[in-house]
Amino acid sequence: MPAPVVLTGRRTRLEPLAPHHVEGLARAGGEDRASYAFTPVPHGPEAARDYVERALADQAAGRALPFAVVRADDGRVVGSTRFLELDYWQGPLVWPPVPGVPYGDPRTAVPDAAEIGNTWLAAGAQGAGINTEAKLLLLRHAFETWRVRRVSFRADARNLRSRAAIERLGARCEGVRRAHSRGLDGTVRSTAFYSARRSSWTT
Repeated sequence: MPAPVVLTGRRTRLEPLAPHHVEGLARAGGEDRASYAFTPVPHGPEAARDYVERALADQAAGRALPFAVVRADDGRVVGSTRFLELDYWQGPLVWPPVPGVPYGDPRTAVPDAAEIGNTWLAAGAQGAGINTEAKLLLLRHAFETWRVRRVSFRADARNLRSRAAIERLGARCEGVRRAHSRGLDGTVRSTAFYSARRSSWTT
């Protein structure tokens, strides 16, 4: 499992998600929730605590590397994001492949491909450049530190705002998988898939 790391930009600091972020996440998720139609966002202290516990369980299992999104100018927690779908290609070829299992010591493993997702921001932090900078910090870490080959994104196909934000990062749409999964609203949703490659990454 890649080691937790703090990533710092001008507007944003990404801190490894921890129990002390619960209060801040509850406050952030309690602002205007009108933009969360397609995104699971904790509402209230108990939901925020459960959110953090589940994220940390995924981290312990090697499935994700979650972060709290912190606004740099006032230190306030304004949301969360994470690496997930970590994929490892080192070691002997195994068929069928076993996703998410590193070869060798998992404490020093770095993935060959990853996804960025589960991102949400408090209403007051949206449109302020925080999301873009957070995504760029994650992309830079993935491509320049881990040296991954590919970073993926996905969004509910109806979530045009999220899809536009992904496209502004330079990620390319690979297509829409129709009737892909159950949506947050209980309907069967289609999912738009995007990717960015190290070969086309520029700082």
